[in-house]
Amino acid sequence: MDEVFRALADTSRRALLDRLHADNGQTLNELCDGLAMTRQAVTKHLGILEAANLVTTFRHGREKLHYLNPVPIHQISERWIKKFERGKLAALSELKRQLEKRDE
Repeated sequence: MDEVFRALADTSRRALLDRLHADNGQTLNELCDGLAMTRQAVTKHLGILEAANLVTTFRHGREKLHYLNPVPIHQISERWIKKFERGKLAALSELKRQLEKRDE
C-alpha cells in the first residue's frame, strides 16, 4: 500500500489517473496529448503507476493501451477512510438520539 500512497502523492500521476478515469484504454500518445510533460516523463509516471498496480496495460497489436485499476484506491477507502467515518456516524447518531430524547 506504500507504493500506492507514493504514486498518488504526485500531481502529475493523479492527472494521468484522472485522464484514464475519463477515457480508459488510452495509448501513450493519447495520454501525452495536451499535457505539459515530455513523453519520457509520462512514461516514467506510468511506470510508477503500473508498479503500484494503479494502471494496467494491454497490448493490442503495436499499441499498448493503459487502463485504470481502481482496486488499490478502493482498498485505501476500505482500510483508511471508512473506519474513520464510522466514528463520526456513531457520534452523529448519538447526537440525534440525545436531541430527540430531549424533545420528548
